[in-house]
Amino acid sequence: MPADQGPRGGRSARRTWIVLLLALACAAVLLIALPEDREGGDACEARTVSSWAADDKVTGAFARYGDDTARADDWTGGDGTHSVRLPDGRLLWLFSDTFLGQVHAPPNPAGQPHTWRDATAPMVRNSGVVMSRSGTLQRTLPAPLFPDPAAQQWRWPVAAKVEPRSPGSSDKVVRVLLWSRATGTGPWIYGVPNATEVATLSLPDLRVESIVKVSDQSGVPDPEKRVLYGTTTVDDGDWTYVFGGNDAQAAARPASHAYVARVPKGRLAESGAWRYWDGEDWTESGKPRAVLGDGERKGVGSAFTVVRVKGTYVLFTMAAGTEGLTTVTSYWACSPTGPWHGPAKGFAPPLPKDGSAEQDMAAYNPQAHPALSGNGRLLLSYDVNWLDAAPASAQANVSRNVSLYRPRFVSLRIATAR
Repeated sequence: MPADQGPRGGRSARRTWIVLLLALACAAVLLIALPEDREGGDACEARTVSSWAADDKVTGAFARYGDDTARADDWTGGDGTHSVRLPDGRLLWLFSDTFLGQVHAPPNPAGQPHTWRDATAPMVRNSGVVMSRSGTLQRTLPAPLFPDPAAQQWRWPVAAKVEPRSPGSSDKVVRVLLWSRATGTGPWIYGVPNATEVATLSLPDLRVESIVKVSDQSGVPDPEKRVLYGTTTVDDGDWTYVFGGNDAQAAARPASHAYVARVPKGRLAESGAWRYWDGEDWTESGKPRAVLGDGERKGVGSAFTVVRVKGTYVLFTMAAGTEGLTTVTSYWACSPTGPWHGPAKGFAPPLPKDGSAEQDMAAYNPQAHPALSGNGRLLLSYDVNWLDAAPASAQANVSRNVSLYRPRFVSLRIATAR
């Protein structure tokens, strides 16, 4: 027989096959250990904010628009800042509680050197502002854009997407996720969560065509356990992932929990198409399971944002605990269901100048704006308000200095965590 088929050659061949099998096994383990982005093919990596800077351009655009006295029925301030790029290149900005009317040049009646609004300025529960392709804010849509569902109830718009009117259709519409809330007392002075809805806006005129309820939470006895979805959405493959949260009260728990649902792309307005993560699988009904939050050091504000950076999901929120209304932090994951790693070291975004009262201001609701991002940087907005348990007192303070209730923007650079 040939020399390589003798006893010594046979042992050598067996060793070669064992080495090859071990190499294949190690390669398989590496493929499992390094999850890949289904669209871009980039491996998931730990990511964090490497640098940030105030974005005066977009912040200034809202300041100039809000201070313009040419009209008496347009936006002068608001929170709950979200945006969506329209097919014709315009940008639709959506806001929750919004001041309309006019503002006045300083000094205000109290002698403070700030642009101010008087006590008669109307406030509505939601609004829409249109920005041109070149970045100029043009007009406020008739407000409120989304009517109240019933007496003592209102709607706050959150994330929005452009979708086909129906699967496969060339006709496009805007879907806007809405949080339905009701008047409350005690810890619920900013409303009791009721339901998640989806509105359909026509294009190009942005007229509300319909509103459908996709997740009714009114039957959940404990308002703290009610989950509203839509604070942010992320597309991945054939799915749109819709993130949401509960409204944990700060006096009881310093951090809320994050949840996630998914919908086939293009079907946000179909309640039967929604599936909710229960900790093991995506289910049509049943109890959703939080994907992030321990009620103490880890968790989210009731409004947060998620983006995909190559193969990695990155979540931005106000930090839990005592830093909750001063510091933006982040988490990362290889899947929308987690596990989420963090929190990373945060940063404190700048607040408006207001003399000795700056300790009474709050930053909240960080939101990403991919349509205005690029060149390796992500544009993030955050809202600013006055820290006061009494809504009337807070409203008085944000009226004496209108910059206290307008979105501000920072530009972030995200890098691989070291």
